[in-house]
Amino acid sequence: MFRFDRRLLFNFDWIMLLAVLLVAIMGLTNLYSATFPGSTYGISPFTKQLYYYVFSFGLIFFIISFDYKQLITWNYPLYVCIIFLLIAVFLFGGTVAGTQRWINLGFFRLQPSEPAKLILVITLASYYYRKDTGKGFTLQELFVPIILTLIPFVLVLKQPDLGTALMFCVIFISMTLFVKLRWSTLAILMGTCLTVIPIGWKYFLKPYQRQRIETFLNPESDPMNTGYHIMQSKIAVGSGHMVGKGYLKGTQGHLHFLPERHTDFAFSVWSEEWGFAGCLFFLACYFFLILWGLNIGISSRDKFGLLLAFGIVSLIFWQAIINLFMVMGFLPVVGIPLPLFSYGGSSLFTTMLGIGILMNIRMRRFMGRTTP
Repeated sequence: MFRFDRRLLFNFDWIMLLAVLLVAIMGLTNLYSATFPGSTYGISPFTKQLYYYVFSFGLIFFIISFDYKQLITWNYPLYVCIIFLLIAVFLFGGTVAGTQRWINLGFFRLQPSEPAKLILVITLASYYYRKDTGKGFTLQELFVPIILTLIPFVLVLKQPDLGTALMFCVIFISMTLFVKLRWSTLAILMGTCLTVIPIGWKYFLKPYQRQRIETFLNPESDPMNTGYHIMQSKIAVGSGHMVGKGYLKGTQGHLHFLPERHTDFAFSVWSEEWGFAGCLFFLACYFFLILWGLNIGISSRDKFGLLLAFGIVSLIFWQAIINLFMVMGFLPVVGIPLPLFSYGGSSLFTTMLGIGILMNIRMRRFMGRTTP
């Protein structure tokens, strides 16, 4: 018989919820400006994103209704399901601008590569939790997580989506370095990475992908073609000065100089309209959310909760860092959204599911304690 534990209410993570709400409000405010005045036909991106947020908060309350430790046994069924979805993209997915990334569900276009990142975090956390002996992982023990990472990496790379594919590698590296490795294992992994990079550059990257990296190194060489995105983004960020041009008054966005201003370059719109002060406030709120996520991991009463929290925070952190560096011209344009801020349902649902798991871990931290 189901018995509700009242301690869950007392341990509800209001701080995380309020931090997410604050970032969500800034994201929706920015999206309205980025798409203003909008089209008179169909549902506007702002309205869609508002619906996505309402549904996403429902996902949070669904996630916190069960014990996160059940993910230890659910991880492989979830992993198999997401691999099938990634394969289904090639069978049923539509082609947009030469890429196959979405499955049209009628009411929503699902991008399976987004939830695949969270599923990989859950899978690696479950594996490292079960196999950790405290003596350090050997290269042989890392064979399974390497294969688990390579399968979605290859499938997403074939779409093609290099930026998202590289996120699987970033997740694997972050979580693997977090657990204890033997020095010999670490040396072999670092040597392999240094060997693979030049091989991948020559034989696996497509010409347009190599062009993006070359453009990043010298965007002024072709400012009206391959360097256009970076140049316009840097102009938008720099033109905000201290307090910005004012809400709905950004020229780079509203005069359509800035491409992808509601997705990949959403932060450029915010920078132009709110300036350095607005960016500082946003980043303070955003990275407080990330630091609070790390605090959740530290306060967890079990190793699985710690690994899971660290993996989710790493996923959000690295996507944010890559996107922010990209819009400021410090990294190539790779199409990584800013979680909770850029427009997109699949990315938002994935991030909010991760937030829900973090809140779940926080709420159940008392389970390891003895009730007085």
